[in-house]
Amino acid sequence: MTYRFLLAVVLLVPCLLIAQSSSTYIPGVTYQTENPNYFKPNPFYFEGRIDWNLLKLDQPVNAWDYMQHGIYNQDDLQNMAGAIADYQKSISMNSLTNGTCQIVTKAVQIPANGELNPPPCMFTVRLRLAGLLQDQNPQQAISLYQDVLQIDPLRLGVHAHIAEIYATMAASATIAAASQSLYQQAITEYQAELALSPVTQLETTLTGDVANNAHVHWALAEIYGTLGQAANQLSELKLYVNATQWHSDVYPWRIALAQARIQKLQQQSVKTGK
Repeated sequence: MTYRFLLAVVLLVPCLLIAQSSSTYIPGVTYQTENPNYFKPNPFYFEGRIDWNLLKLDQPVNAWDYMQHGIYNQDDLQNMAGAIADYQKSISMNSLTNGTCQIVTKAVQIPANGELNPPPCMFTVRLRLAGLLQDQNPQQAISLYQDVLQIDPLRLGVHAHIAEIYATMAASATIAAASQSLYQQAITEYQAELALSPVTQLETTLTGDVANNAHVHWALAEIYGTLGQAANQLSELKLYVNATQWHSDVYPWRIALAQARIQKLQQQSVKTGK
């Protein structure tokens, strides 16, 4: 009897919670008035994706609206030109340059109305615009990614995105010195990415991991191979294999290729005595 009673309570509580919440919030109906996430939980914007149709907006009005409409254009309509225009408009209304946003780096006194003036700078719109522009305008994409790092210096993946752009520019550079410089900038950014999530002794003890971020180690190995730096290439390939030991790779064929390259580089090292 006791077991059945407890089971009934467990099943009933979620139903009561749903009933209580549905009395104040109905998706698509009370979204703009009752949902605490619309359109921003002050003082910061909600930067996740929200179905544009649920917002029931005829036209975007503010920076957040334009960001959401840009996401709608990009993800739902595959209208990249429209998305770029929306993101650019959003940033123009949420910009350090014209004073329409600010970077919050410490606790601040929130006004009674719950809003900061100017509001915090958004990172999602900059990340998305940078991703769309990195092929056609790599320098602007790098600038946008750097803006994101100002907003959130610890955000993972941003340094790696910058590094990928530098590496792509280096590969297409026609002047050797320029190519070398760009590759070095890519290396610096990849190393900065690794520094954000170091493998600690505690992590190694608990998980057995001795390296992480296989993607970055692979990319560094590729660059060192291009630059003819065999020792650095060998080191990064070993780290790559270690990183994939427990986490594999989205491209698993690279693991066997890395192992073959390690063997070849070690054989060359024995022959040359280096």
